[in-house]
Amino acid sequence: MSLRPVPIFDGHNDALLRLWKRGGADASRVFLDGEGKGHLDLPMAQQGGFAGGLFAVFVPSPRSNARQDSKEAPSPLDTGLDAALPPPLEFSAAQATTFAMVSLLIRIEREAAGRLRICRNVTDIRRCIKDGVLAAVLHIEGAEAIDSKFEALDVLYQAGLRSLGPVWSRPNVFGHGVPFRCPSSPGTGPGLTELGKELIRVCNQSKILIDLSHLNERGFWDVAKLSTAPLVATHSNAHALSPHSRNLTDRQLAAIRESGGMVGVNLAASFLRADGRHDSDTPAELVIDHIEHMLKMVGEDGVGFGSDFDGATIPKRLGSAAGLPILIDIMRARGYGKALIDKLCHLNWLRVLAKTWA
Repeated sequence: MSLRPVPIFDGHNDALLRLWKRGGADASRVFLDGEGKGHLDLPMAQQGGFAGGLFAVFVPSPRSNARQDSKEAPSPLDTGLDAALPPPLEFSAAQATTFAMVSLLIRIEREAAGRLRICRNVTDIRRCIKDGVLAAVLHIEGAEAIDSKFEALDVLYQAGLRSLGPVWSRPNVFGHGVPFRCPSSPGTGPGLTELGKELIRVCNQSKILIDLSHLNERGFWDVAKLSTAPLVATHSNAHALSPHSRNLTDRQLAAIRESGGMVGVNLAASFLRADGRHDSDTPAELVIDHIEHMLKMVGEDGVGFGSDFDGATIPKRLGSAAGLPILIDIMRARGYGKALIDKLCHLNWLRVLAKTWA
C-alpha cells in the first residue's frame, strides 16, 4: 500500500504566469483539468501532495512578445558571466498585467467547484489542507503595479493579497533587485528607496508578508531594520552551497532566525548548483543539502519549500509538483522523522504566516 502524500505548502510558484503566457479563454480549465504541461496544475498537485502555496503575480519585462518572456536569466549565466538587470517596467502596463493575473486566479477559484480556494488567513489554509482543497495565497513578485499612494495595495488586499516582494530582479520605485550572477555576493547595489521603506511600513500595518527573495543585500538589511514582522524569503537558497547572487549568506540566515522568520528552499537548478547553471540534470538530493544547511543556520522551525514551479528549470527527476514525494523519500532516507518532515512540508509555513498576519 502506498503512503498518502505528505501535504506540502509551498512558498512560491509561477503557475499564473504560465497560464497568462498561454492565453485563451480556457486557461482556468487548463489549470483545473491539466494538459500535461508545466510544473503545476490541480492534477499534478493532487498526485504530489501539493496542498497549496503562494501563487505569484509576476509581470514580465518588455520584449517584442511579452507573452513569450521568461523569468529565467539570459544565457550568459550558463557560462558564469554577468547578466544585466532587466529594465524597469512602465506603471500602467504593469498594473494591467497584474490585474489580469489576479482576475485569472479569481476565475480559477470560481470554476473550481470547491477544489481550490483563495485563502486570506491561516484558518482558511488549515481547513483546505484538512478537506483536500488546494489553498492559494495571492502573492505579488515585484511591486511595479503599486502606486505611490498605495491605493492599488488596498484594492489588491481586498482581492486576497497577503504577500508581496517589493522587487523582482530589476529596479523599480521601491528598490533594487539582485541581478542573476554566479558567482557573486548578494551585495550588488543600493537597497530600498524612501518610498520602498514606506511600503514596508504599510505592509506591516496591513499584515502583508514581505518577501526578501529578490532584494539585494542592502535591501535585505533595510527591511530587517524597518520591519516588525518575521523576515521571510519565500524562494531562496544557501549562498554557502551555491554562490549565486540570489542566494542568502549565513549572516542573512542568522538574521532570519533571530526574527522568527523562515526560508522556502528553491528547486531552481541554478540556485542549487555551485556553478549556477540552468541544467535539469541536477540531482534532487541538492534540494535536501540546502535544507540541511538551512536547518543548521535557521533552525528546524524556519525552513520549508519555495519551489519556483513554472518559473525555473528544476531537476528532471522531480519533473513537476507530482514529483514532490521524491523529496520526502530523500529526507526519510537521511533519517528525518515525521515531526521534522511535517514542519518542513507545511507546519513552518503555517506558523510564520500566522505570526505575520495576526
